[in-house]
Amino acid sequence: MMVCMSAPPLDHETCYRAVSGRDRRFDGVFYTAVKTTGIYCRPSCPARTPASRNVTFHPTAASAQAAGFRACKRCLPDATPGSPRWDVNADTAGRAMRLINDGVVDRAGVEELARQVGYTSRHLNRLLVAEVGAGPLALARARRAQTARVLVETTDLPLTDVAFAAGFSSVRQFNESFKEVYDAAPRELRRGFETRAGRAPQPPEAERGPHPSKAPGVTRLPIRLAVRTPYAGKALLAFLAPRTVAGVETARINPGGEGTYARTLRLPHGVGAVEVHLSDHEEVGTAQVDATLHLADLRDLGAAVERTRRLLDADADPLAVSTALESDKILGPLIAHHPGLRVPGHVDGEEIAVRAVLGQQISVARARTLAGDLTEKHGQRIETSYDDLTHLFPTSDSLSRLTPEDYPMPRARGRALISLTKALADEQIRLDRSTDRHDVREALLALPGIGPWTADYIAMRALGDPDVFLATDVGIKHALTNLGHDPTHAERLADTWRPWRSYAQIHLWQSLHDVQDQEQQEKI
Repeated sequence: MMVCMSAPPLDHETCYRAVSGRDRRFDGVFYTAVKTTGIYCRPSCPARTPASRNVTFHPTAASAQAAGFRACKRCLPDATPGSPRWDVNADTAGRAMRLINDGVVDRAGVEELARQVGYTSRHLNRLLVAEVGAGPLALARARRAQTARVLVETTDLPLTDVAFAAGFSSVRQFNESFKEVYDAAPRELRRGFETRAGRAPQPPEAERGPHPSKAPGVTRLPIRLAVRTPYAGKALLAFLAPRTVAGVETARINPGGEGTYARTLRLPHGVGAVEVHLSDHEEVGTAQVDATLHLADLRDLGAAVERTRRLLDADADPLAVSTALESDKILGPLIAHHPGLRVPGHVDGEEIAVRAVLGQQISVARARTLAGDLTEKHGQRIETSYDDLTHLFPTSDSLSRLTPEDYPMPRARGRALISLTKALADEQIRLDRSTDRHDVREALLALPGIGPWTADYIAMRALGDPDVFLATDVGIKHALTNLGHDPTHAERLADTWRPWRSYAQIHLWQSLHDVQDQEQQEKI
């Protein structure tokens, strides 16, 4: 990691060097504020590099805005991947940032945010200002403005709907924030984008409505999600596809390996669905993943976007991972073969925890079948724009009311599921990234039937922990054996892969998939 990714104050010389080289790797890691123009930019902004004495550096867009700077209209600095620091450190500031992006401040206020991370609101405000240069309200405001700008420029949604979808409490607040952050009214920004894109101007809002959707009362929103590149979207899709649960998820893979993954979403105000198109992006910098959201309540937009980003591991820094691991004799060739491989996240921590217990000591196919059966019997049936997305995965509350005999599995595992779901339903354990990872792991291990493999798998996929390694995993043992290494030394080998052991884990699993593909090709 370079100095710019450490806690503030940012190292001026190192950051200025990145700006002078228009280094796209630092987009979203820090922001450049130019005193002479009053604007802030991403490090890779194509504009002429300002003199060193005229710039300051900020860890967040909200920090730059709080200092009185407006967003650059040329490089759109807020349209960048989020800082990977939040997942790497997972400290109080990082956990708070994730919750703010999920819309907790907009839905429930700063007091609830502080409660979830275990601090008073006053102390949390001081901590965030010290760490990221802005308090919770300013950070939430910056998130709303960025969400609104994306909707203004990429959809035909009426501006009134944009305001509430982005989380603003009134159209007046929406207009004032837009003017302050972007130095333009929302209507001006939309008109400018339509002109640059060569798109015909849209009719007045009274003459048009939201995008049509097959499901009544559902709004369809095409969005683009920024990711750092390289990005191995095909490998992510190959991981997700065989694990899809009937009714909840679906995946389609084209002959070239790219395709789509779609699933239902349980959101704070209603239900929804998301479809993402996954392909590889090999160039170094940033790229956009195309996605489509279907929302019953537009207020859920921010939460839906944040949870989809978690699923895609969109804020990861692939170059930091490769720099740390590419010289390793085991991982080096794997990284060269699949640059930008991501750790598959999840949109719902409680769901992936249940599925982790379901999958203990059985095949992926069998675990998928069990999850589908549970969904059919105990999941909520919903109507979506997709014929094969019909259910929400069962809630922890509904599953906690079952008996071990209700589960088609050994009773010991059924008891483990019931104890887990009760702890989740009672909020004794929270898997929304608001709690310290170590505390979550200890709480999981205290439950009967939850061992290290299950707790660590949950940490990797639900909590976004980049430094998890499942040394006892059967797949890891097979992968190391195939690569000519003794699997009994897995834990010792993994110690040299810190703090990116989760990425090492995924590369080793991917090597098994590559072997299967090669065997299939040889049969053909």
